[in-house]
Amino acid sequence: MTPQRISQLVSAPDILTQRTRLRAHRLEDFEAMLAMWQDDAIVRHITGRPSTSNETWSRLLRYIGHWHALGFGYWVIEDRETGLYLGEAGFADFHRDMDPPPGSAPEAGWAIVSASHGRGLATEAMQAAHAWIDAHGTHGQTVCILAPEHAASIRVAEKCGYAHAYDTTFAGGLTSVMKRARPSA
Repeated sequence: MTPQRISQLVSAPDILTQRTRLRAHRLEDFEAMLAMWQDDAIVRHITGRPSTSNETWSRLLRYIGHWHALGFGYWVIEDRETGLYLGEAGFADFHRDMDPPPGSAPEAGWAIVSASHGRGLATEAMQAAHAWIDAHGTHGQTVCILAPEHAASIRVAEKCGYAHAYDTTFAGGLTSVMKRARPSA
């Protein structure tokens, strides 16, 4: 199945929220990303282990490439006042090896630096990201996959309109797949 392309975007558009700016990833974001993806508090429910420098570099390039290839992707979340890197959020097509597969719907995801946990930043950023994809996307739904024990991320997903669809295994662990229908225009 060929993924649907939203538009001819080659870079993420800037989005301002009350406290954050969502912007395109830049090569200069590498060190901040590496620090976040090596933090046990971040990776505990995602990969289960800190990312290597190589894995983080590949992640950065994959985020940049999503916009060019598919017309959607991830944004850097930065503090609107200070410009401080707070994390990343957005949508991807990772072609997950899951049974059943999540399909071609954009997969939502987010990660916030641990020093900023508990402030509602993931919800704020993802609500803005969903407003963007709802306005510009062509997909009828988005999905997210989460570790069932990751209560904070499940709350973020629910606040963004996701509902549990099914459980499966992915990367050797139990995974919850949640779905969100695109609101009618």
